[in-house]
Amino acid sequence: MIGLEIEKVQFDADGLVPAVVQDIHSGRVLMLAYMNLESLTKTVETGESHFWSRSRQEIWHKGKTSGNRQTVKTISLDCDGDAILLQVEQLGNACHTGEFSCFHRVAFAEFQNVDRFGEVITGLTHRIHQRKRDKPKDSYTTYLFESGLDKMLKKVGEEATEVIIAAKNRAKKEIAWEVADLMYHLLVVMEERRVSLSDVAEELSHRAHKKRKER
Repeated sequence: MIGLEIEKVQFDADGLVPAVVQDIHSGRVLMLAYMNLESLTKTVETGESHFWSRSRQEIWHKGKTSGNRQTVKTISLDCDGDAILLQVEQLGNACHTGEFSCFHRVAFAEFQNVDRFGEVITGLTHRIHQRKRDKPKDSYTTYLFESGLDKMLKKVGEEATEVIIAAKNRAKKEIAWEVADLMYHLLVVMEERRVSLSDVAEELSHRAHKKRKER
């Protein structure tokens, strides 16, 4: 059913409206596509993104053939109603090149040392999900999933110990290396137990809010 907000969308002369797609976890812009009334309606009804292909002149369901679907969490209109923002949970990569985002080629950057932590963690999470789904041969992640939860937890314990040793040694590069190993194995456990980054973020936000109240 078409809601009142959809009726406020200002489609252009061709019956289209640009749709910016953003990863809800990292905030990274994934792609720019176009929607007509029918594809927008399908998006609302199914909860997965549908767009209008200007080259093929048909509606396309994002990820129908590749499996890289987008679960739509929010749909927002800009102030003039002539552009749409989709916040999605991206399954796999958004770009047909295999990159997580279509905007992976940096044309200009004023600051070189941009904090990419959230972007990297989100991308790694999607890669781990793909490994679990596709189980490619000669993949260490595949090996972990096939070995089971006990093996994963053993690795978490081992890597946590390595972090402690590295911290005792006070070697910055070594600490970063071991923390990266630990975080990777934690993400594998989270995927196995179906705990998302948003679940963890919600818990951290709850704790932060609680601490503020206590002050």
